[in-house]
This record gives sequence, structure tokens and C-alpha cells, in this order.
Amino acid sequence: MAEGYRVLVRDKALQQDMYYKNTDIMRYTIKYPKFISDTYQTLLNKLNSLYRTKAVMYERSNVMNLYQMAMVEYEYSVANNYPIRQFEAFVDFVVTYNQNCMISLYFDQYEFAGGAHGLTVRYADTWNLNKSKKMELSDFFVHRSNYKEYIIRTINKQIEEALAKKDAMYFDDYEKLVRENFKTNNFYLSKDGLVIFFQQYDIAPYAAGLPTFVIPYGPGGATLPRC
Repeated sequence: MAEGYRVLVRDKALQQDMYYKNTDIMRYTIKYPKFISDTYQTLLNKLNSLYRTKAVMYERSNVMNLYQMAMVEYEYSVANNYPIRQFEAFVDFVVTYNQNCMISLYFDQYEFAGGAHGLTVRYADTWNLNKSKKMELSDFFVHRSNYKEYIIRTINKQIEEALAKKDAMYFDDYEKLVRENFKTNNFYLSKDGLVIFFQQYDIAPYAAGLPTFVIPYGPGGATLPRC
């Protein structure tokens, strides 16, 4: 794939308003990508099928489970003269890196099932199209046998600096929580570096969202493999 080459990405979606006893009790939107390229379309067709299948499976499982919960909530609210709250499922994706032979993206799955607020869960994939391979975190640290410790130290240093500036919030025992909740599959690429992310409540309060930390490319940091 030529230097700077980008794959075309189109948005696809499954969406519907769901009714119960003539009341709109739930809505869902599930977005997923469709990749188009004149170079690696055979592989991209497999990725397109993968993400379409994941969207359909989410629709059949998570959405239907939420709908069942929404019906129960509806009956309870009517019986107790409470306001009817509409449940929601919303899945969106962001392509964070798309050049040369690499595509990296993450999905955010938001669900609201009553309560004070909804909950978002993130997952991510990075693909080397030239090698027809899903990339692992270790692939970006081939010269570091202790790359996990390096990443954890880098994250804790960034948290310490953010707290010193008083422009971030984390739990008091963030160092312990970073180590406990660090997952090697929770990463994606950006133009500035490799991004490590944590789920809500992993290391910080809900208001902090999903904390992210950039491990810069370059000597001593993350290395982009050659295509």
C-alpha cells in the first residue's frame, strides 16, 4: 500500500424505535464501518462481515435484553404513577488511524437502563492490512521485553502531572488501580502515538469519562511496525 494511502470508510447502521403498549420505551442505533479499497478489498470484505455480524449479534442480544428490562420498567412505572423513562442503546465507532497499511478504530457502546446515567464500554481493534493481521500491543514494543511495566510507569507519570495541574480527577489509589485494570487489548493508534484507555470507573470517577493515555512513537516509546 502506498505511503499515505487511506482506506475509504463508510458508516452503516442498524436503528429502530421499539414500542410496548403503544409507547416508545426504547430506541437503539448501532453504527459499524464498511471499508472500501482498491488494494486489499478481499481482506476488507472479511472485516466488513466481522463488524456487520457483531452489530447484528449486539442487536439480538444486548438490545433485546434491554427491551425486556424496559417493558418491566414500564409496567412498574405505570403501576406506581411514575414517569416513563425511555431506555437507549447507542453504539458508535471512530477510526483513529488510517494510513499506509494500518487501520485502527474503537467502538463505544452506551446503554441507558434507568438510574442516574448510562454506561459506556469501549473496545478497539488495530489491523495491519498488508500482513492480514490483527495487531497485538506487544507488536509495537518489539525492543522492550518489559513493555507492560514501561506503559504502567508512563501512565502513572501522566496522571501525577495532570493531578499536579489540577485539571483531572482520579481515585486516590490510582497506581494500584492502573496496574489491576491495565488490559493489553485496550489500545488503539493515533497520529501522535499509541493510546491506552481504561473503562469507566476503572481508575477514575464517572465524571472523568474513559481515561486515555498517549504513548508517543519514537525511541524509547512505541514503534510502528513496517508494512
